[in-house]
Amino acid sequence: MPLDTRYPDSPWPDHPEFHAMPARLREAAEWREYDKGAALFLIGERPRFIYFIVHGEARLRRHSQEGMEMVMQRARNSFFAEASLESAAYHCDGVATEPVLALAFPIGKFLIALAECPNFRGKWISLLLREVRRARGQVERQGLRNAGDRILHYLETECPSGQLRLNQTKKAWASELGLSHEALYRALGKLSDQGVLRVDGLLIEKMKKT
Repeated sequence: MPLDTRYPDSPWPDHPEFHAMPARLREAAEWREYDKGAALFLIGERPRFIYFIVHGEARLRRHSQEGMEMVMQRARNSFFAEASLESAAYHCDGVATEPVLALAFPIGKFLIALAECPNFRGKWISLLLREVRRARGQVERQGLRNAGDRILHYLETECPSGQLRLNQTKKAWASELGLSHEALYRALGKLSDQGVLRVDGLLIEKMKKT
C-alpha cells in the first residue's frame, strides 16, 4: 500500500506543466511512496489519480496472449499513464520497478484545472503530443518481426546521437522492446559481430558507415 508523505525531502518537479499549474491543483496533490514491485493501479480499476513519478521508475505493462510481458510506458521524472485521464478503467497495470516517490493528483480537480487555466492546458497538450510521438514509434517498433530491426529502430527514434546508455538492465530493455532477453542478447551479438553496433556493458552505439 502507498504511504502518504506530508513533507517529503524532495523539490517540486521543474517541468513546464508544473510552472503553469494552478495553485489549487498543487494543493490537492498527495505525495505517495511505493515499494519496489508495488502496484500504483491494476487493470480494470477506475482511474482516480494522475501520477507524476518524482523519484524511481514505474512501468505501464500488460501481457501478450503468449504470456510475454509488454512494457507500454516507462516513467521516470515524468507523468505516468496520462491517457487514464479520459478512461473509464485502466488497460494496463502500473507497477513500481524500484522504490518510487510520486505525486498523485485527483482526476476531477485535474480536469477542472485544464478547463479553467488556458496556460496549463496548453502545456498539457504539448506533453500529450510528445507522448503520441513516442507511442507511435513504439507501435512501429512492435510491428517489426526481427529483433535486430527493433533494436536499430529504437536507436534511430530514441537516440539521435546513435548512442544509448541504458539506465536499466538489458532484461528490462528487452521487455520494453517486446523481446525475450535471450532474443535481445542474440540480436546484440549478431549486430556487434557485423560491425553495426558496438556493445560495451550498458553502452550501445551505432557504428558510423565508412
